[in-house]
Formats: sequence, C-alpha cells, structure tokens
Amino acid sequence: MTTGTRIQLSIMMFLEFFIWGAWYVVMGTYLFRIGFDGLNIGAAFSTVNWGAILSPFIIGVVADRFFSSEKVMAVLHLVGGGLLWYVSGIMDPAAFFWVLLVYAILYMPTLALVNAISFHQMEHPEKEFPGIRVLGTIGWIVAGLLIGFMDVEDTNIPFRIAAAASILLGGYSFFLPHTPPKDKGKEISISDILGLETLQLMKTRSFAIFIISSLLISIPLAFYYSFTNPFLNEMGMENAAGKMTLGQASEIIFMLLMPFFFVRLGVKKMILLGMLAWVARYLLFAFGNNDELVFMFYLGILLHGVCYDFFFVTGQIYVDNTAPRDIRASAQGFITLITYGVGMLIGSWSSGWVVDQYTLSEGGHIWKSIWLIPAFLAVGIAVLFMAFFREPKDVEGYGPL
Repeated sequence: MTTGTRIQLSIMMFLEFFIWGAWYVVMGTYLFRIGFDGLNIGAAFSTVNWGAILSPFIIGVVADRFFSSEKVMAVLHLVGGGLLWYVSGIMDPAAFFWVLLVYAILYMPTLALVNAISFHQMEHPEKEFPGIRVLGTIGWIVAGLLIGFMDVEDTNIPFRIAAAASILLGGYSFFLPHTPPKDKGKEISISDILGLETLQLMKTRSFAIFIISSLLISIPLAFYYSFTNPFLNEMGMENAAGKMTLGQASEIIFMLLMPFFFVRLGVKKMILLGMLAWVARYLLFAFGNNDELVFMFYLGILLHGVCYDFFFVTGQIYVDNTAPRDIRASAQGFITLITYGVGMLIGSWSSGWVVDQYTLSEGGHIWKSIWLIPAFLAVGIAVLFMAFFREPKDVEGYGPL
C-alpha cells in the first residue's frame, strides 16, 4: 500500500468515527434539555441498534453485488448529512425517532464499508489495518474534545457539526480508491447476509453460552452509551464530553496490551474480566460523586479499554478461531447482529424505561439506583458465563493479535 493510499484511508477512517462521536455521546444530554423523557431517549439511541440489524441488507444486497463501495458510501454520507442537519431542528420525540432511524440505517452500513475499502487496498491487513483503524478512535476523541471545548453538549450544534463532517466525507468518498462489488452476479441469500450459517456452531455448548452471554451482557452495556453523558453533566462535571474521551484513549492502550494479556489469561478469563469491568464501572458511577469521590467517575471512564477490548475484541477473536474458514465472515456479522443489534436494542429501550422510574418530580434522577440495575445484571451474566463456558483447548491457536 502506497503512502498516498494510507493517507487517504486514514482521513476516511478519522471522519467516519468523528461523525458518530460528535452527536452520539452527547445526544442524551441535549434531549433531556429539550424535554424528552428516558423512554424517548432510549428510543433515540435504539435507532443505531436498528441500523446495525438492517445494515447487512444494504451491504449484502447493494454494496456487495451492484455498486462499488466508495460510491455507495458517498451517497449514504451525503444523504445522511442532510438528515442529521434536519433532525437537529426536530423537537417532537416521534418525528425525531423516525428521522434518526432513517439516518442510522444509512450510517451503520458505512462502518462495514470503510473496512471493506481499507482491506481491498492492503496486501497484509493484519499488519496494515490497525494503523488505519486507530485513526477512527482518534476521530472519536477529537470530536469529544471539540464538543467539550465549545461547551455545546446540551445544544443541537453537535448534530450540525456531524452533518457537516458527513457531507464532507460523502464528497471525499468519490475520490477514494476503487473497491468493486465483491459478490457481483452471486445469488442473494438471506442466510449469508445475516450470518445465519453460524447457528450450526450453537451445537457446541461453549459457543452457545458465548452467544447467549454476549446477547444478555449487551443489555446492561447500553446503559453506559445512552446515559453516561447526561449523568456526568447532571452531577456537575465540566466538559463531560471531553473527559469521556479518556475512555477511547484507554481503549487504544489496552488494544496494544491485549497480546500480553491474551497469552497469559486465555479466552475465558479475558471475556470474564471484560464483563466484570462493566460491573466495576457501574458501581463506581453509583457510589462516586463530583466532589471528593470524583476519581471514581474518572476510573469508570478509564475502564473503557478493559470493558470494550477484553469483551468485544476477544469475542471477535474467539469467533474467528472457532468458526470454519468458509463462514468466518458470516460469523462476525452474526455476533455483531447479536451484540450491537439485538442486545443493545433491548438495552436502549430498557435503560430508558429504568431512567424514567428513577426520575424525580422536581427534576433530576436517582442515579445510584439507575446504575445499580445494570451492575447487578452484569454480575448475573458473568456468573452464568463463568459456570458454563469452557476454555478452548487449543489456546495457542488464538495466537498473538
């Protein structure tokens, strides 16, 4: 891969995650301010999960068979930018949900498209891709720092910043390296699109336990993504969006350390530590405060590297090494559908319902009770996983990351 191509792909990846990071983190804070209740906010966050469920159809039917990836991405981001700008002016919860849902259905497929465009240009993806992908995390961090620096977390400006970046990436995408449809002329199969071939692996108990645990743990995980920024702002933390980017910095550090831990701990302990890190994070939020115990809030944010990398990334490696070579891509699509799609969809709605139960009549929330619920849920799921999942015998087969 040439230096020019590397720069092109790095800019693409940076903008891709800058867009998402700009509006997603602070949306709950903004929606509380304009009068949405917890259920309305949970519904708004669920649009991303619906997008994750439906995006395989756009990728499998359109991008993989009829049009080049860069052109599909250009159209999706141009239209998506217009929708983001439009949604920034909507005050009605129902209308907000439906417009944001259409946007999410357009945006979520681009997460797979940026990977496809990148991989198509690489001779050694295992060596070249991490250096490109890390620019996405940096883009998310820059978005959070910018929103925090501008002090606009409870306004519609983050949506408009994301809209402008989306239109910029849409135009830029036309000039990305050509990535032709990989399955042109191939018969369309719903089973292939959704990765349903992976269901055959559920005959193995440990794999079935992994899938069930991944589905269940994604429910309490959604509490963090939907309500951490409103929580920190309500607690009085200044520049909460900027400080939340410490989580992405932690993610980069633990990603680099994963080979060290992986060889020494193995799959089961890594995933279990990831689950228990979510428990610790919610307990820190529940019992911390923005005064003498503010360090607990920071620790909860910094745990993101363990929470995300040890659970999600280790899980992806486990799936890749468990599935037969001919269905590995389908298996990765299936675990994404289960976690980011179905699991977090349930979590987004249920977290909104829980927040409403602990909303005070005079305003504000009983956050300790709110955070203890996902903490207890995560404990139960971790116990289930610990009791029934068996470490793969060929641990060496998982190798260095």
